[in-house]
Amino acid sequence: MDEARRMGKSELFSHFAERFDVKRTQSREFFDELAILCEKELKRTGEFVIPGMVKLVVQHRKARTGRNPATGQPIEIPPKTVVKARIVKQLKDAILPKKPK
Repeated sequence: MDEARRMGKSELFSHFAERFDVKRTQSREFFDELAILCEKELKRTGEFVIPGMVKLVVQHRKARTGRNPATGQPIEIPPKTVVKARIVKQLKDAILPKKPK
């Protein structure tokens, strides 16, 4: 069986350019602007939604004590801010198999 190959950026831009009858550069500019908008909204409100696909959320993690897996010694893990992606339910349901009851 042939392994499925992941779509690259170039192929993504080409797909949208063909689909919406625009130049590839315009397609790339659309995605660049989406990334810029996403960054601005995450900084401003802490979340950004791409309808039907994903919700990006800023999460602030507290400092905590962890363990060094090699030595077992306790270590301090500093606080940090991360961005989490939450897949919307309709996309999850379309991709993931239903769990038997």
